[in-house]
Amino acid sequence: MIRSELIQKIADENPHLFQRDVERIVSTIFEEITGAMAKGDRVELRGFGAFSVKKRDGRTGRNPRTGEAVEVDEKHVPFFKTGKLLRDRLNGA
Repeated sequence: MIRSELIQKIADENPHLFQRDVERIVSTIFEEITGAMAKGDRVELRGFGAFSVKKRDGRTGRNPRTGEAVEVDEKHVPFFKTGKLLRDRLNGA
């Protein structure tokens, strides 16, 4: 499902809301999650999962084309851990 499909589904299930309001709601949710993660906070949606940020230390990597050693800087990457209810539902429990 892509963002526009999510917006359309929410709008269809809530005819009392205007499409532009649903778009604003979905955008606000994503912006808040992104903003919290940018500050290093963890975002937990009970029953769905938790978004967090993990730090990857700098290291010496290898250029696959030339085999030359290159330094890779440390970086922060998003991480998602599924919640128990989602995991159970995916596994048919």
